[in-house]
Amino acid sequence: MTKDTGKNVERMTITRVFDAPRELVWKAWTDPKYVMQWWGPKGFTAPVCKMDFRVRGKFLCCMKSPDGQEFWNAGEYHEIIPYEKIVSTMYFADAKGNKIEPEHLDIEHEAIEGAYDVTLFEDLGNGQTKLTFIGNEPMESAKESGQVEGWNQILDKIAAVLAGLKRAS
Repeated sequence: MTKDTGKNVERMTITRVFDAPRELVWKAWTDPKYVMQWWGPKGFTAPVCKMDFRVRGKFLCCMKSPDGQEFWNAGEYHEIIPYEKIVSTMYFADAKGNKIEPEHLDIEHEAIEGAYDVTLFEDLGNGQTKLTFIGNEPMESAKESGQVEGWNQILDKIAAVLAGLKRAS
């Protein structure tokens, strides 16, 4: 774990502009039935996603790899400004939501001590929304560990979910 509070470290930041209104992007990000469609990189599925979407509420999601290995993530919501911002923690967990250190799963993850994940939703007009995800790890280690690539694949999956939501509305 990096001791720096994140002020002097470039944090992992992933941005994507979606061709969908902010309300739909928010819905895809905060409704577990849609989160299950995009949680995890390409080829992964999400058989479980439980979300108590409120400040101090917790979430628990399972990512299943193509070979059937399960990876659980849990966390807590610290700030929610509807359609604008979500501040949360996220950590590796067991199926009950208990925190597990990444090295116990043979995963390299360098978190910035005291840093939260921040997701921003910006209405660009013309039915477009800019989503910015700021993770709790340094950008350099996120690139090296594959986190950046994984998040870009997740954003591709979210774009597909949004296309389906737009067709349905």
